[in-house]
Amino acid sequence: MTNYVHTMMTYINEEPLVFNTVLSQYQTKLKSFIEFSQNHKIKRCLILATGSSYNAALCAKYCLENKANILVEIKEPFNFNYYENLDTQIDLVIAISQSGKSASTIDALDKIKAVNIPIFVLTANTQSPICDKTDYLLDINCGIETVGFVTKGFLMTVLNLYLMALIMGKQNNVLTHEQYDKCIQQLLQIGQMIPRIIEQSLAFFNQHRAALVNYNRFIAIGYGALFGVTKEFETKFTETVRLPSTGYELEAYMHGPYLEANKQHCLFFIEDSYHDNGQYDRSLSLKNYISSYVGETFTIAIGNSLSLNKNLNINIKVDHHFTPLLTVIPLQILAYHVAEAKNIDLRIRIFDDFDKVLKSKI
Repeated sequence: MTNYVHTMMTYINEEPLVFNTVLSQYQTKLKSFIEFSQNHKIKRCLILATGSSYNAALCAKYCLENKANILVEIKEPFNFNYYENLDTQIDLVIAISQSGKSASTIDALDKIKAVNIPIFVLTANTQSPICDKTDYLLDINCGIETVGFVTKGFLMTVLNLYLMALIMGKQNNVLTHEQYDKCIQQLLQIGQMIPRIIEQSLAFFNQHRAALVNYNRFIAIGYGALFGVTKEFETKFTETVRLPSTGYELEAYMHGPYLEANKQHCLFFIEDSYHDNGQYDRSLSLKNYISSYVGETFTIAIGNSLSLNKNLNINIKVDHHFTPLLTVIPLQILAYHVAEAKNIDLRIRIFDDFDKVLKSKI
């Protein structure tokens, strides 16, 4: 009998069930945070994270600021620890490490503890080394992924940060009970939509497989809350497809990076057509302009994109701040299947001694 080998798709296919589990259990799993927010007026928050955890924080930053009316700063823990000053006006620190073994994040917490700022650790591994450094332990509640390229852990980290935003918003009287309940209902609707998005994404890859395997440079462009999605695209495609891959904020791409455009480039535009404050139209304008200079442009859109290019449309209208939960799933699936189509066997570990030699993880 051969042992079952888990892949990225194993965990992507678990996302609908785990998403609903997190939503049904958050009042228990986030109990210490709920109690803290009831007893403390939170105005400023520092998030320490690296890699996919950093990208998850980027996806949640504007939701945290908008729903809870707080200021959020996200920092890479190594630079923060060795080169940056600590703002002592911060009300709490959220350290994110899905594995709980990130050495730089763990080391940085000593700097926080020295000035007695409350620390919350958000992790999928509640028996990991980082748990010894925290005042409050929060379980992402998704289990541990044995594949190095995290997918469901990323999605559930974002979801937990959204729930924390809503909790603070209610306690800070930014959200009424009705607004809070409406947000929870939207999250439940997103959970119900995930199986359909997985199905759509697989069909999208199969339809465009021949084109996707031909490119040697991949770029994602997004705006607002979707900027964090482009950075996770950058991480996942770099890890799996192992070709130059970059995520750009829409306007940032227009200020220089477009000059490298050529026919070997494959661009993904991440859009929200339901909420247009000028950004959606600007994304369309850039796409229409650049499409003749690059090999291919694809669109992953909330709603129906007006683009004439190849689209994956996700037809559910939700708060813009929640759109990363919907748009990151197609990119996770594409990262896995494009790598597979390029004959990259992700089951074979490379640089297997990296963490041991560089001591990046404990």
